Formats: sequence, structure tokens, C-alpha cells
Amino acid sequence: MFPDNGFLVVYIYGVVFILGIVFGSFINCLSWRMANHESVRSGRSHCTSCGHILAAKDLVPIFSYLFLKGRCRYCGIKIHPRYMLTELVLGLAFVAVVAVFGISWQALSYLVLSCLLLGLSLVDLAIYEIPDSFIIWGIVNWLVFLPLQAGVIGPSELASPKALVPLEYLMCRATDGLLGGFIIAGSLLVLSIIFDKLSGKESLGGGDIKLFFMTGLYMGLFESLFCLILSCVMGILFSVLVKKNRIPFGPCISVAVFITLLIGTSVTTWYLSLF
Repeated sequence: MFPDNGFLVVYIYGVVFILGIVFGSFINCLSWRMANHESVRSGRSHCTSCGHILAAKDLVPIFSYLFLKGRCRYCGIKIHPRYMLTELVLGLAFVAVVAVFGISWQALSYLVLSCLLLGLSLVDLAIYEIPDSFIIWGIVNWLVFLPLQAGVIGPSELASPKALVPLEYLMCRATDGLLGGFIIAGSLLVLSIIFDKLSGKESLGGGDIKLFFMTGLYMGLFESLFCLILSCVMGILFSVLVKKNRIPFGPCISVAVFITLLIGTSVTTWYLSLF
């Protein structure tokens, strides 16, 4: 729920956007280290070209890139705009989630999921691989927030008796999520094995199937079906855009998942109402 005060609403969106670009900067660093097999637990941020340790003033999301005109302060090499765009995208994604779901446990769960989707997409773009750690944390996030979402309560009410969620609603959400995860991922696994045997080449990576399973937990069965169709459309568009036959599918799935989280319920409800 949002307050009626317009200024306060704008303030909340501003704070959410800032949090998004800050986490976007962190995800940038995390994904780069994972793709380049560097430790994610130790070591300081550094220029990927000259190796110079970056100061705090070099790490301000978006603004450092603009102030330095897209170049390293120390060696002058051009910094890829991807880093700034990643921060901007996550900032806008955070705002979109809060705009749709308000200040709620569901929104917080989706904010965490958005970070994970962005991180695995960046790694997949770099090395055509989705690390299992992103999938595991996505499942953990679902397990942690599912009971809180089922209670339909705000974070400030955590310590109240309302945090004891209705068991029936919780079981319904959990069952739908498990059906979405297992049926979609299981079907894709069977189809990919058959296609691989017939064609002699890999059709869908194991990481992509795991990603469909993890995200299916959040979306449920019908929304997962919508997401699957949307993922294929995104994949075709991405392939045409980059003019390559082999593309990392993780980013396409991630974009489709995010869109589904925002509008999937409305789309599936409308579609089912036609019958």
C-alpha cells in the first residue's frame, strides 16, 4: 500500500530507484568476477584494463560513468556503456516492481529475484553459462518469502500475529509454484533430450532448464506457460538483432520472467476468461 501523499510517493520511488542502481553496480561487479573466475568474496573493484584499484568516487552508480565521460580515470580506456545501462535497468526494474506490488513481501521477493535474473543474464551473455548459485539462491528466496507473501502483510507487521499465514492459501501458492517449476522444466528436459538425440547437437542448455524450474516456482503453472511462449519470442528477436544462430537464452528467459511477473496474472486471467 502507498500513502496518499504525492510527495511521499515520489520520495519512495526515488529511494527505490537509488537502491536499484546501487544493487545494479554490485551485480555488475559480481557477474564480471564470476564470468572471469575471480573471487567474489575478496578483492577490491579494479579497472579491467589497467588493474588500478578504483576509489569510492569511481564507483558512484551512473554518475561516475557520466562524469568520467565513459573512460577509466587512470588509464583512459573507454568503459563499456553496459555497466551504466545495467545500473539504470535495475533501477527502473525496482521502480516497476514497487509500482505494481507496492511495499510488500511479494515486492521484496521480486526485487531479490530481479537482482538474480540480472546477474545470471550478464554471466550467460559473457560465457554462455548460468551458474548454479543463482538458481539455488532463487529457490532459497522463494522458500523464505512464500509464507510471508501468503500472509499478505507488510514488512512492519512481521512481529505481529498476522505473520502466522493461512495454511490453505500457503499450500495453494506452494502447489501452483511446484507445478509450474516441475511441469515446465520437466517437459523442456524431455523435449531437449529427444531433440538432442535426433539432431546430434544441444538444443537447450541445462542452465536454461534449471532457470525455468526456479522461476516457475514464482509464477505458477499458467503464468509459466505464458512465460515460456514469451521467452521463445524474446529469443527469436534477440537472434535476429545480433544476427547469430547461437545465443545465450538466459537473458531472454529473464526478460520474459520479469514481464510475466508484472502482467502475467492479467494476461492469463484474460485468456482463461475466453473459455
